[in-house]
Amino acid sequence: MTLAKTCGVVVNGVDGLIVDIEAYLSQGLPGMNIVGLADTAVGEARDRVRAAVLNSGLPWPSERRITVGLSPASVHKRGAALDLGIAVAILAAHSQVRQPESTIILGELALDGQVRSVRGVLVAAIAAHKAGIEKLIVPMSQVHEAQLVPGLSVTGVASLTDAILHLRGEAIDQPHLESKPQSHQPSAPDLVDVRGQFAARHALEIAAAGGHHLAFMGSPGVGKTMLAERLPSILPELDDERAVDVTAIYSAAGQLAPGQGLMRVPPFQAPHHTATTAALIGGGSHYARIGMVTLAHCGVLCLDEAAEFDRVVLDALRQPIESGVVTVARAGFQVTLPATFQLVLASNPCPCGKFVGTGADCSCSSQVRRRYLARLSGPLLDRIDLRVTLERPSLAELDVEGGEPENSATVRERVLVARERAASRLAEYPWKVNAHVPGPVLRRRFPIESSAQRLLNQESNVLSARGADRTLRVAWTIADLRGHARPDDSDIAAALTHRDGGGVWQAA
Repeated sequence: MTLAKTCGVVVNGVDGLIVDIEAYLSQGLPGMNIVGLADTAVGEARDRVRAAVLNSGLPWPSERRITVGLSPASVHKRGAALDLGIAVAILAAHSQVRQPESTIILGELALDGQVRSVRGVLVAAIAAHKAGIEKLIVPMSQVHEAQLVPGLSVTGVASLTDAILHLRGEAIDQPHLESKPQSHQPSAPDLVDVRGQFAARHALEIAAAGGHHLAFMGSPGVGKTMLAERLPSILPELDDERAVDVTAIYSAAGQLAPGQGLMRVPPFQAPHHTATTAALIGGGSHYARIGMVTLAHCGVLCLDEAAEFDRVVLDALRQPIESGVVTVARAGFQVTLPATFQLVLASNPCPCGKFVGTGADCSCSSQVRRRYLARLSGPLLDRIDLRVTLERPSLAELDVEGGEPENSATVRERVLVARERAASRLAEYPWKVNAHVPGPVLRRRFPIESSAQRLLNQESNVLSARGADRTLRVAWTIADLRGHARPDDSDIAAALTHRDGGGVWQAA
């Protein structure tokens, strides 16, 4: 046989693209050529593959001209995940092993023939499952990752020799595989550590119950960052579908630890204020790099010291906040990445951080304060459902003899009850939390008390149309937490109070 074919997978955004790998041995000047829009890493496979084959004690077809074609040829291929598939295709074309049928082969080859781990194995397993391919050959250290997709026959190989023995039908050593890999359960900070700040804790609970965006403003050291970091601890665990989606994103980004199971705890991303737009949103010239908004999918994106971020970076969040996706468009490709997250902003009110209350201790001029908060643009803040101004807690509130505050488990129980009420009400619709329900649907299908509607209408001169819809969503969440069948005057009033957040936000 002079022509053989295998299959591999390359990561395209957060999706897997199945690549046909064809190897053709022909007469001509000896050498090896890879065609099909391969990047530098894929092009260098010719040297890695040749060295790995020879160091594995296998004959190399040095007297033949080797052409490796990667199809579809119009899509850029990057990374070293195709190394093992290329080596098997060449050896099959040289009649050293039978051509594998309906098998995805993944792995980077070391020069001594060892198979190294690659990113995106879970993404490849999902792509194989969707394409009806049932067999995978992956690096030994990533068998558990591929096994997260049920119904696949996964074989782990530690070297090129193992892969050849397996394809020849000979037995190779396999690791002990659990029937169901353990879920990834990182320890999250607990709310019991936060003393005082009762209004902020309640706003955090509302945000968790309804999936709302949240902003904290206060002087340094009042607990803004502590509260933001504890939001994941009161959120429900991810269901199977979302856990697979989130775990696949981290697999595509190369951030999944060996042997790690499904990620059940909502992810938490906190970029530094020097992060660029490409780092936050995603980008790339020949392929889409995954940004932190996608890594925060189904979780929390926390921007601490939000007013220190570049305004262009912050305003880039406006579109994904509304649509829940990010589209990276370049001359050669266009990729849509998921980005449904809860945004938490934490900021000082001014450069010195003391402009709270009367602002008597603040040394910043009004012009400096306006310039500082101007980075938090009006359109961005209009998309924030809950705004809270934190005051410095008293010594009595910080005293440990005053009793332990509520822990995250207690608050999470109330959040789960409120989410169950919302899910029952929205059972006929595709949304599960109040924050995702479009305003027109909320007004037509779920009317509120007439007196509550009049109270909301009184704020029509202050609220934008978007702001009114977001206030209504928050009111529904407050009603769910209180056990009301639909929002009344007190629920609307509470939602408007959280929308205002104190006079400091008016300056922003």
